[in-house]
Amino acid sequence: MGFIPFTFVDLIDIILVSSLLYALFRAMKGTSAPYIITGIFMIYLLWILVTTFNLVLFSTILGQIISVGVIAIIIIFQPEIRHFLQVIGRQRGRFEFLTKIFNFRNRKQQDDIDLQPIVLACQEMGAEKVGALIIIKQSSDLSVVVESGIAIDAQVSTPLLENIFFKNAPLHDGGVVINGSRVVAAKCVLPSTQQEVPKSYGMRHRAALGMSEVSDAIVIAVSEETGGISVAHDSVIKRNIEPHMLAQTIRRMMHKNDLKQQEN
Repeated sequence: MGFIPFTFVDLIDIILVSSLLYALFRAMKGTSAPYIITGIFMIYLLWILVTTFNLVLFSTILGQIISVGVIAIIIIFQPEIRHFLQVIGRQRGRFEFLTKIFNFRNRKQQDDIDLQPIVLACQEMGAEKVGALIIIKQSSDLSVVVESGIAIDAQVSTPLLENIFFKNAPLHDGGVVINGSRVVAAKCVLPSTQQEVPKSYGMRHRAALGMSEVSDAIVIAVSEETGGISVAHDSVIKRNIEPHMLAQTIRRMMHKNDLKQQEN
């Protein structure tokens, strides 16, 4: 008996499948998806068992459930599938020609951002322990997040940000989206992180980290408990940033992709 032929194409096939399974595992990590998959697998094994013993009625019922399994999986795993596709979409930055096409206008807009009102507002809110969540848009489309909040379209200013996040203000709960020099929306709903984070992380920090996982936005979180300032970007959050270092930290994140392209 000869060995099963194994070619270079088979090796590529295995690597691609392994990469896909690993990406799916990363996307589902920390969610209830593994338990749901286990349940589906058990139903499938039960269907094989009842079919073997010719239990017609039970086999027919399970067969109907399995026949619509693909649609059910899409519905059940909608958040995980959306997160997985968003992660894939963010990889376009690795292709230099696409980055130039989609980011040229946006980079110019980023360079024109005046961070002083944002930094000053975060400093004052941190000193007074007023919670805040500020999203600075870059190249990713944030229309879904903007539509989840209240449209504003106003010039960025320190008093405006402080009024929005004032504890008794109607718009303080949620995030503020800033695009260039304009505040475009407030009270926006942000996705929570898919990572396993310390229990000390509050909902603002989880939302800031979650937003950085599905977009290239820079998210500033001011803790209501401690007044500490954190910045999330590229699935990483930096906590307890000194106020005088905030603008420099944001600028460094803004140009992070440009530096990567120059290195390549």
